[in-house]
Amino acid sequence: MKTGIRVFKSLLLAAFVGAVLVVTGPMARAHDGPHEAVATDGYARSLQTYVVPDVALINADAQPVSLRNALAAEGPVMVNFIFTTCGAICPVMSATFAKVPGKLGATGDKLRMISISIDPENDTPAELKAYAKTYHATSRWQFLTGSPADIQAVQQAFHSYRGDKMNHAPLAFLRYAPGQPWLRIEGFASADDLAREYRSMVAR
Repeated sequence: MKTGIRVFKSLLLAAFVGAVLVVTGPMARAHDGPHEAVATDGYARSLQTYVVPDVALINADAQPVSLRNALAAEGPVMVNFIFTTCGAICPVMSATFAKVPGKLGATGDKLRMISISIDPENDTPAELKAYAKTYHATSRWQFLTGSPADIQAVQQAFHSYRGDKMNHAPLAFLRYAPGQPWLRIEGFASADDLAREYRSMVAR
């Protein structure tokens, strides 16, 4: 009987360890930066440092935009990666971005948002402009595209490159001011979640 109990306990422990590895393994590999991820309801958050490549992307008005300069401008900025023909996670992320300014009110009047297409072959400035209208984007929310090489370089810089647009993950990046680390948010954070994270940054 004691032998049977010991075997049962060993099997139970092995199952528990295996479950932990399945849940935490990908997250551990995804964060090689200076801070470990902290899981919360529906998403994981971590502070990361990224080196933004000096590339010229193109906005919805077909004007070149230095990404490094755009992200280094004064004030808070929030970034994500989308593509206009995505029918899965992108509509959710874009709808969430669209709601954030309303959640913040006057406390977010300096927030800029940037959505970068990961499908530059199809996402022309005209496509981005139409997509922006769908989500009633204001001038505070830019949509950028660029050459495939430059778009890949940007994704790699933010540790978000998955090799194919269909494999991309729901991510958002928030930085309150130049020189500060980025808050990396993995998962389907709601507009309330992003607003709460923003207010937390402001408070610090």
